[in-house]
Amino acid sequence: MILITGASGLVGSHLLKELSKNNTSIIALYNNTKPSADIEKLATWKQVDILDIVTLEQVMQGVTQVYHCAAIVSFNTKDKQHIHHLNIEGTKNVVNTCLNVGVEKLVHVSSVAALDRVESTNLVDEKMNGINSAWQSEYSKSKLESEMEVWRAIGEGLNAVIVNPSIILGASNWNSGSTAIFKNCYNEFPWYTNGSNGFVYVQDVANAMIVLMNSNISNERFILNGWNLFYKELFDAIAKQFNKKPPSKLATPFLAAIAWRVEKLKSIFTRESPLLTQETAASAQKNIAYDSTKLLSSFPTFAYTSFEQSIEKICNELKVKYNLA
Repeated sequence: MILITGASGLVGSHLLKELSKNNTSIIALYNNTKPSADIEKLATWKQVDILDIVTLEQVMQGVTQVYHCAAIVSFNTKDKQHIHHLNIEGTKNVVNTCLNVGVEKLVHVSSVAALDRVESTNLVDEKMNGINSAWQSEYSKSKLESEMEVWRAIGEGLNAVIVNPSIILGASNWNSGSTAIFKNCYNEFPWYTNGSNGFVYVQDVANAMIVLMNSNISNERFILNGWNLFYKELFDAIAKQFNKKPPSKLATPFLAAIAWRVEKLKSIFTRESPLLTQETAASAQKNIAYDSTKLLSSFPTFAYTSFEQSIEKICNELKVKYNLA
């Protein structure tokens, strides 16, 4: 019996599709986002707030494997309390319940945001603990503290593995999260930065989690990163797939600082989350790269999908999803 938290989200939904191919008995949890039609029949769905530990323990009875995907990804300071409650307290409840009901293994989705990222010629690897002050956001702090809850449970006897994906790309709601990048490119957003980052295809994240769950490996963390790219490379590839103009205007740190302030002011009147925040504007100017060799050396047959193929697949899915010309 497998249980997935956050099963209607980007990672959870792709994980569910992959696991369902083996006719596995799956309990899929969601809170606010109801499952889409393409995944609704793939599992037994239960609406559960993971902050409700009593209900959580009830639905986890008899479960042997848990994939903990539920989390709030936000860089809006107004979401601080919600981020900390769900990411930290929610993870605490999940791991404690795993211990109480005797779950055989947990795979926890953390993030590279929980690592000590530095701008240098060196690749960031799994040994880099903590968060460099230049990268601290409420989200990154919440992912670090939630990861610490998993390590604490491991010390108490839980068999678990942690994955730290870089920026996850996939076809989801393109009004939010990383999929909003694709919407911006489709709308021919003209600006780009000289920054670079790590990116990974969501299907590869799901496949890596399943491989780790079914392995004898435990009590370790793995960076999941398909490619280290300049943002301009990513934007150009997406624009090409949509047959749109690629960005051509360089956003300097000064212009980016103005932009996030304008977005913050706009959000006050629209009451919507800003598309750009101080943290994301600063991050887009930095150059960072991640080392994914630990996973590849542990599983020689595992391979990341190529950058070109991944972008093509995501864009094609979005064309269908949003009926794009």
